[in-house]
Amino acid sequence: MAKIFASVSKEISEREKRNMERSRKIAAQGIVLLENDGTLPLCSHKKRIALFGNGARHTVKGGTGSGDVNSRFTVNVWQGLKEAGFEITTENWLDRYDKTVQQERESYFAAMRMKMAEKGPAVFMEVLMNPFHASETVPVLDEEIREPDAEAAVYVLARSSGEGRDRRNAPGDYELTADEKEIIQKLAHAYQKLILVLNTGGVADTQFFRETRGIGTVVLMSQPGNIGGHALVDVLTGKVSPSGHLTATWARHYQDYPQADSFSFQNGNLDDEYYKEGIYVGYRYFDTFGISPAYPFGYGKSYTEFATAVEDVKADVQAVKVTVKVTNTGTAYSGREVVQVYYSAPAGRLEKPYQELAAFAKTKELAPGESEVLTLSYPTASMASYDTKQAAFVMEAGSYYIRVGTHSRNTHVAAAVCLDREAVTEILSNRLVPDCEIEEVSAKNAVPYTYETEQKEKESAPRILLQAEDFSSRTVQYQTRDVRAAAAETGTEGAAWKLTDVITGRITLDAFVGQLTAEELASLCVGASRGGFGNSSVIGAASVSCPGAAGDTTSELLETRDVTNITLSDGPAGLRLAKCFMTDKDQNLLPGMAEIPMPDMDLLTAQNPKPPVPEDARTYYQYCTAIPIAVLLAQTWDMELLAEAGDIVGEEMEEFGVTLWLAPGMNIHRNPLCGRNFEYFSEDPLIAGLCAAAETKGVQKHPGTGTTIKHFACNNQEDNRMHTNVHVSERALREIYLKGFEIAVKEAQPLSIMTSYNLINGIHSANNYDLLTAVAREEWGFEGMIMTDWGTTGSIDMEPGKQFRYGHSNAAGCVWAGNDLNMPGSKEDVDEILRSVGAKEGEVRYPLAKADLAACAKRVLSVIMKSTVYR
Repeated sequence: MAKIFASVSKEISEREKRNMERSRKIAAQGIVLLENDGTLPLCSHKKRIALFGNGARHTVKGGTGSGDVNSRFTVNVWQGLKEAGFEITTENWLDRYDKTVQQERESYFAAMRMKMAEKGPAVFMEVLMNPFHASETVPVLDEEIREPDAEAAVYVLARSSGEGRDRRNAPGDYELTADEKEIIQKLAHAYQKLILVLNTGGVADTQFFRETRGIGTVVLMSQPGNIGGHALVDVLTGKVSPSGHLTATWARHYQDYPQADSFSFQNGNLDDEYYKEGIYVGYRYFDTFGISPAYPFGYGKSYTEFATAVEDVKADVQAVKVTVKVTNTGTAYSGREVVQVYYSAPAGRLEKPYQELAAFAKTKELAPGESEVLTLSYPTASMASYDTKQAAFVMEAGSYYIRVGTHSRNTHVAAAVCLDREAVTEILSNRLVPDCEIEEVSAKNAVPYTYETEQKEKESAPRILLQAEDFSSRTVQYQTRDVRAAAAETGTEGAAWKLTDVITGRITLDAFVGQLTAEELASLCVGASRGGFGNSSVIGAASVSCPGAAGDTTSELLETRDVTNITLSDGPAGLRLAKCFMTDKDQNLLPGMAEIPMPDMDLLTAQNPKPPVPEDARTYYQYCTAIPIAVLLAQTWDMELLAEAGDIVGEEMEEFGVTLWLAPGMNIHRNPLCGRNFEYFSEDPLIAGLCAAAETKGVQKHPGTGTTIKHFACNNQEDNRMHTNVHVSERALREIYLKGFEIAVKEAQPLSIMTSYNLINGIHSANNYDLLTAVAREEWGFEGMIMTDWGTTGSIDMEPGKQFRYGHSNAAGCVWAGNDLNMPGSKEDVDEILRSVGAKEGEVRYPLAKADLAACAKRVLSVIMKSTVYR
């Protein structure tokens, strides 16, 4: 076994204590106050609370699947209140609910054990993708409600989702169950003060809350990591004034979302997903088509009030700069405000949304009466739209209205940037053309959102005149595959060099790669696993260097070429490692120690015979911090806090010997039913890109560590995610679904990108040369490594027996496209690649030159050389 970085002490470390406090601070800043009738903050001298709800003691720290983190413990809401000095008056109800949950958990795992006896290791994947979910509630008895005994009632509504399955627009998921509604109505009638806490990873149906009398306070706790109970209580008590703002639109009704009936499973077609809404995603749709949301994008309340005043707007062909003064006009509480700048582009040949986010900033903590002046800026060319007829980004002639506000339904015109004629800002090539006709919605006859003073604001807005001729235009030069392959150096003669010779400067990396055989190159381009599905660990925990981590690069060249493997760990809410593992005295991992680090694993394997443990066995511990989920991090609207979250992860990566964090996830919230929205930042690509860049900078400040932005691209649903063909216009791709990745690459240069499972316009993302090479590398300047998601090529059959219209991607096709690393790896992947090297057209799907392999292997080695193993 490779060097073990884990601790031999089970005691909580100073690093754990420090990072949990940092996580608590970050979580509190992302909690969103949706409604407040004066109940909050809670009185400091009254310490009796009636606590109900499935999330009271079973608080969800984060979603399920590979996004889960195995932290030492989780502080639930009940614990948070108790440790803050509150007395809970409803312990009997909470105990009854606990008993129900325990019984249901035992029944669930008993059924899974029976399945395991029949199907074998495939059940691991079933449990991972469809984990245990308890009943939402048990009845509340009349004697359990004693209003005079409590200052307020708190109901914690919990929902969880995760990898492999989309949410359902049904009771118990997006909607409340009849039992939940009955209990909440009962509490609203019985208690003068009722606080509804939403412990959810995404949007929930709020219609019932808005229609029920007595519900005047609603808090979006989200899923705040393993110290979430403390963070929530910090907000409820006023220790922290809420300053989180939504990064997704919360609709009044699910049907208000575009393509609500055709998303994922909704129309019965899981093979083909048509993005008919085009560029009108999230608030771009709601604002443009005049649909009133329950809570708009960017919305969030505070315990105080703020006034914002635009002091100046400047613009030239380089940048737009907006100066805003923010004042805390309240008298009792301090707080922070988020200032948001949007632009409205003129509709010409190209349709435009009503407004689009251009920049944002968050104030410091402002005391009552205190002010701060913020300057927000953004590139003028970022207001350009993609014109497929010209294959270019263009700014059409007309007035670009600059709007300033605090959410998408509270913006006001501050200036108009007027362009005399069309300016071309970037000349590209149409690389991602749809494979069929897509009947996109049109806003030509739509009635957009407006407000009473909008027209007067437009008429009186200061005009800033710009000339199209002053804009510079970048033209991207693309290489053909043949030119790229010919540029790779191969066949270097001489002694058998080792990677350490490159590191010490004796030879170049090109010379080293050029000396490697096709077999060696193929091994480098395929992860370390060489097993099949029978080895259940490869599904989500293939690493043997760092038990519980997702995988390793190969160690097959260690003895001959001194190429050490590196470890890759899942995220994005921290590092997903096994909390505890054992080795023999020679540090060889004991059997069963590299299995999926899944909650309640002992219940699943309870009847399995346990291998004997040697007397001289050694026990190691890897306790990691579960930071808040991505959407909560984004709700802080504070890039310094995002960087701090990345710093937490980077520090723990250094400690446990992890080189690549398989995060951040940054797909767009196209629909609220996507099962992994909690892993992603927003419906808006600017927020997604800047959040990912900030987290990346936080991680990569630690030498030898890096992020892996994912899933590239359009991983916007989980049902049939490996075989769905996404049909989407190139404009929507470039302006919405790829834009966040572009921002992250240009701002932070993450070490790696992970491709998605799905097809885009008929081509698997993992095999898409135009996406990976032409766009990411040649257009954006990405310098790092690209890898597949786990099992993309189908060498690990995670869905045995099923037939699909669209098959898996191809291992040789990954190399052909510039996808450098097949993960977690298999012998079949290596064999497929080697069969394709030197093959002719028609003999294999993707004929490869050895230089294709060399190009991929070089990028893998470049990342390995940056890791801590050579420091």
